[in-house]
Amino acid sequence: MNVPLPNDLRVILWPYRFEAIDSDRDAQAVIVQVINYGTLTHWRWLARRYGAERICSELASIAPSTMRKEALGLAKLIFGYTDISHAPRGAHQ
Repeated sequence: MNVPLPNDLRVILWPYRFEAIDSDRDAQAVIVQVINYGTLTHWRWLARRYGAERICSELASIAPSTMRKEALGLAKLIFGYTDISHAPRGAHQ
């Protein structure tokens, strides 16, 4: 179910056309932007909207370089995110 985004998220979703964002379809983009640039109020909304399991699942599916180091560290503490499933850059097999 698509849930309308709070208007106060507009400021951190600057790379996107706010009116066109679908909170279900574009969950990964919303989660990444909120974790990287959001306030505590934004993070609370994120937790209520998606839940820790969905947030951790989305984080596991992106390149770690997408996230600010400090924000990812905080996400680990708050949401229990522990697994980065990507190989480090430059890893060869």
